[in-house]
Amino acid sequence: MDNSASSLDLYAKVEDLLGVKEVAPKLYAHYLLFLNFEDIDSMLDVGCGSGDFLFQMKKALSIPKAQGIDLSPLMVSMARDIGVDASCVDLCKLDEQYDVITAVFDMLNYLDDKSLIEFLDCVYDRLDDGGVFLCDINTLYAFENVAVGSYIVDDDDRFLTIDSDFEDGVYHSEFTLFEKSDNHFSKSQESINQYYHKIEDIVKYSNLELIQSDEMKLYELDEADKIFLVLRKS
Repeated sequence: MDNSASSLDLYAKVEDLLGVKEVAPKLYAHYLLFLNFEDIDSMLDVGCGSGDFLFQMKKALSIPKAQGIDLSPLMVSMARDIGVDASCVDLCKLDEQYDVITAVFDMLNYLDDKSLIEFLDCVYDRLDDGGVFLCDINTLYAFENVAVGSYIVDDDDRFLTIDSDFEDGVYHSEFTLFEKSDNHFSKSQESINQYYHKIEDIVKYSNLELIQSDEMKLYELDEADKIFLVLRKS
């Protein structure tokens, strides 16, 4: 994976400017609808970000053990601030097993093929028998139509530009952030990549059984921009 902790931390600083929170409830509803019918004692959210998803799932489902992990120290700090049990650790370094593992809001798209294979191996090893892995991925249509080009947004304290393109299955974006501090602005710049993955590849790499696949429209587009997947360990 070539997305560094520093690039993920920068993303954490600007996530609220990108419209993520506005569409998140529609995405979370797919997860909740499925999980409502599962008997869950333990749940791990990988790439938990600021902890909002895990906070809502634990509250709605009364999960006894709900944990989150993220490679961004800033994200983990934000999750802990709202009472989420979060740690800055790699999935593959965990020893415990879980009834449910989730990877929400195209977390898998941040992994290249090699990293995806390694990640899904670790998901398999950390799922209980009969456990489920839930995730969502961007469609090819989303990569080609949603965010390619230039994007500028600001508030009173931040000015953000994103320049991006999609080529050969890789969505490359250059984030440039100016943050106000006292009477001046500080500049930070990071590159973030996402990768297009096919459903059949995720199933093959995971060694899990695909039991649900739903197309979704989170944004006002002509075609689906996300696919919600549920895979079970037999």
